Amino acid sequence: MKNSLVVFSGNANRPLAESVCRYLNIPLGQADVRAFPDGEIEVKINEDVRGADAYVLQSTCPPVNNNLMELLILIDCLRRASAAQITAVVPYFGYARQDRKAEGRVPITAKLVANLITASGASRCLAMDLHAAQIQGFFDIPTDHLYAAPVMIEYFRRFDLPDPVVVSPDVGGIKMARAYAKRLNADLAIVDKRRSGPRETEVMHLIGEVKGKSVILVDDLVSTGTSITQAAAACEKNGAATVYLCATHPVFCGEAYERIRESNVKECVVTDTIPLDQKRAGGKVRVLSVANLLGEAIRRIHHSESVSSLFV
Repeated sequence: MKNSLVVFSGNANRPLAESVCRYLNIPLGQADVRAFPDGEIEVKINEDVRGADAYVLQSTCPPVNNNLMELLILIDCLRRASAAQITAVVPYFGYARQDRKAEGRVPITAKLVANLITASGASRCLAMDLHAAQIQGFFDIPTDHLYAAPVMIEYFRRFDLPDPVVVSPDVGGIKMARAYAKRLNADLAIVDKRRSGPRETEVMHLIGEVKGKSVILVDDLVSTGTSITQAAAACEKNGAATVYLCATHPVFCGEAYERIRESNVKECVVTDTIPLDQKRAGGKVRVLSVANLLGEAIRRIHHSESVSSLFV
């Protein structure tokens, strides 16, 4: 007999967890996740989970440290409550950009976070559009890496854009951009940029043809919005007819909302891996849900079915 399926959530993105549960046709697990007056996190599971197949859905988005601790404590709580197996479902994996030693005497924090999730008691991890694919190998437990591309591509196919070209805002995103271009039957271009500081970039030139074309700028996340709006400006300068932004994770920190609102982009398409305030972007942000994709992955893992067909 298969163990019962239960899904719990911290406070990072409860609406997404509720949408996933609607897809699975189960109620969201009953748990109290709150803070003591001194900031310490208190967790209590309010239902029997002994022998259950438990999933903790929690994006480690800003405030990253608080949401990460909620995830770890929820997993530990379920382990001590005798759940049979626990899967950490992390739609947005914070600290992913610290995935290597770019210089001396710096940490590899992405690996540390993977170790913490494993040490807390998770038996499996499910993540979406990791900033660096090798992070999947940082885990010592089975880890499934999903992609939001099917959701994004279905959306853009509805437009039947004339002369589409998928543009990568940097050399590191070529693989993702190529996957989008192939499925959208579009051309491919790359923005060559050079960093002038840890938070500043300077766009140099564009490799490929965008003149008179419909540009879809593809990236895994938008943080401050500097790089991707500069890339959009470079495309416009080179004669692009329209420019769309497409990014899985709307981190949107600093002046990101303002930069997107004031940019030349027609629309910024993101997913609900991170909750955001759409009004601040002046109506330019379109949020697509990955709830069904995550829900289907959870269902297949629960029934020991293949999830490879969900990969792009």
